[in-house]
Amino acid sequence: MTGPREPYVAVSGKHPCAAGLVRAAPPPEAPLPRDKKWILAVAVLGSTMGFVDESVVNVALPDVERSLHTTLAALQWVVNAYTLCMSALLLIGGAAADRFGRRTPFFLGLCTFTLASLACGLAAGTPMLIGARVVQGVGAALLIPCSLAIIGATFDEDERGAAVGIWSAASALAAGVGPLIGGLLVDQLSWRAAFFINPLIAVPTFIIAVQHLPERAAAASDASLDWPGAALAFLGLAALVFGLIASATLGWRAAAVEGSTMTGVLLLVALGLREARSRAPMLPLTLFRSRNFRGINLLTLLLYGALGGAFFLLPFLLIKEHGFSAAAAGAVYLPYALVLAVLSRWSGKWVDRFGARWPLIIGPLIVAAGFAFLSLIASGGNYWVYLVPMAILGLGMAIAVTPLTTMVIDSVERRETGVASAINDVSASVAGLLAVAVLGTLARTSMVETARVVMMSAALLAAAGAAVAALTVYPPLRYHRLTDSPPRS
Repeated sequence: MTGPREPYVAVSGKHPCAAGLVRAAPPPEAPLPRDKKWILAVAVLGSTMGFVDESVVNVALPDVERSLHTTLAALQWVVNAYTLCMSALLLIGGAAADRFGRRTPFFLGLCTFTLASLACGLAAGTPMLIGARVVQGVGAALLIPCSLAIIGATFDEDERGAAVGIWSAASALAAGVGPLIGGLLVDQLSWRAAFFINPLIAVPTFIIAVQHLPERAAAASDASLDWPGAALAFLGLAALVFGLIASATLGWRAAAVEGSTMTGVLLLVALGLREARSRAPMLPLTLFRSRNFRGINLLTLLLYGALGGAFFLLPFLLIKEHGFSAAAAGAVYLPYALVLAVLSRWSGKWVDRFGARWPLIIGPLIVAAGFAFLSLIASGGNYWVYLVPMAILGLGMAIAVTPLTTMVIDSVERRETGVASAINDVSASVAGLLAVAVLGTLARTSMVETARVVMMSAALLAAAGAAVAALTVYPPLRYHRLTDSPPRS
């Protein structure tokens, strides 16, 4: 997870497009009730922990490499162990939120993630660090989908775009400030201190959630979870990622690489077959009957694949190649985060008024331009020049990210918002997982040349995402008959 993702919910399954229909005026803004403000705060803080952790870890990796005397492949696993476990279990977390309610899975995820963060900071070596990251992934798999499902269950259709914009802005700001704070901690103390940020966020989150988070979902009659499906997802992704990472050193024709990659593909095919026949699937394939839902998840895969690979490599370029401090490398992310935070709420209002299709085309194209700019300046040592493409990336993501997640929720029924948001989170997580795994195969003779290839590849992925949006995403607009009353405010 390199950046926040947001929702938008089904327009009661109706999309009238006939004569005598006009676009509804947007409802007037009204302050959120007190309880809703606190519930939104819980959702923001919960998801912020995951976003901060991912961005902080990227900045700390060069220091981890020096301190633990580890290798690039091991660092890829420090990132991917977390992402892999989270990706495999996000659907279980989303299903748990839909079937058992949001409160219990949220608290379980919060406690698991916090304890695992402490274990990461105290890790005695690379194996222990990777193991603690696995447990962090388990906590995040409950925490993140529950946070977004809380918004979907609490806010009505007319409020949701604005609520998601606030969620996106706050999460983006926290995720952007995280690398700067983490870099300062790395410079002044060590990489271990960076992992202790999460427990500090967990304390107020826990207190507010205990007091204000309601139970809003009735337990389903078939309240079972698809653990065999989760096992197939975990093993399939693990085998595929192992093959991709190992290919950088062993070559694609090595028996271990071919066997692992093929095993991963077969296990993921088996997962699809199982979910198609399951009475209570964690991955309801019926959701993919919606062209919007298919298109938005493919767009997510491409866009967050671009971000995952590029943002993993950027701190190495700045710290190891150009000699900047960890704090300076972390501060490079600030323009990205600030632009994203300031404009995300505006983007949410745009979605409420006009729909999501054009922002989902324009945003990824701007992101592609930002990555192309980064590829051009990779050899330069002027620190301030890097702030410009990062601001461009923030602008593109601000335009795209709220409509993106809004469309996810808008494509499904309210009772399915947890699993739908989890599927979209899986798309983003798997994209980052595969992007980081493939980095070794893109390596060139120097860090600068590697960065150029990676950044240009990211630009192409983002541009492909814009094409996908243009071809597949047709968001429902809010219409009402001339004789009807205005939409409820």
